[in-house]
Amino acid sequence: MDLSFFRADGAALVPTELAQSMWDANQMHGVAVSGALGRALERSVADLGRHDLRPARLTVDLFRPATMDPCETTTTVVREGRRICLVDAVLTQGAVAVAVARASAVFLAPSADPEGDVWSPDDRPVPPPENVAPPTDVPHVPFFHSEDAGWSQQFGDHQNGSRKRSWNSAIPIVAGESITPFQAAAAVADGASLVTNWGSGGVQHINTDITLTLARRPEGVEIGLAAVDRVESDGIAVGTVAVFDRRGPLGTAVVTALANAHRTVDMGGIEYQDDGSRRSR
Repeated sequence: MDLSFFRADGAALVPTELAQSMWDANQMHGVAVSGALGRALERSVADLGRHDLRPARLTVDLFRPATMDPCETTTTVVREGRRICLVDAVLTQGAVAVAVARASAVFLAPSADPEGDVWSPDDRPVPPPENVAPPTDVPHVPFFHSEDAGWSQQFGDHQNGSRKRSWNSAIPIVAGESITPFQAAAAVADGASLVTNWGSGGVQHINTDITLTLARRPEGVEIGLAAVDRVESDGIAVGTVAVFDRRGPLGTAVVTALANAHRTVDMGGIEYQDDGSRRSR
């Protein structure tokens, strides 16, 4: 399968059908946008020759709808130091290069952990059992877990009001390029909105940003998200998820979202296939 969110056309990234949002047929979803920005940021640091640095924090602002038109990413190195590098990125579209999303990232140099005891939680989320979701680097329909239904790839099983988890094998950002573990995490992190905002009435909030934190790089491109907290007031929701892989915890992702109930996405009536196709039940 040659699945990807974009194909390269010179400096431009041309969205494929897999980048199409369920909110609107002419809108890209945040997974594709966040993945494209993460790719640009990672490449910018690599161009500096700073292979000693690790991505530790990514923040993406989704302030305009990204359409299904070609886009470009540009980056700026804000500061490069011995142990830290800050990079900004912007995704633009159209002849006048209108900015539709931006991102900032912090890359840090690893070192030895200090001695001493510091609290961390004992109860960590884990992937689905391997007999349910065997290890793979091939993209597949995400697995979801809700307390009412257990793990499955049937979206209709999880249109309920219980806490959710997801398990994803990330789709490459650009056709012909292998997706990196950081790009996988950057893209999948947008799924924090689905994990925290999907309830019995479908998805009724649209996220305006994503902040991903990573204590280490993922091992491979399989990424899990587990809802940790959600607060909603006056149509504004804040969702927090734990991010993990098969080795264990990676960090967190936080999204803020606005109520969008007049355009609710009914996930219960959707079925996906591993080839990327989608159909309504």
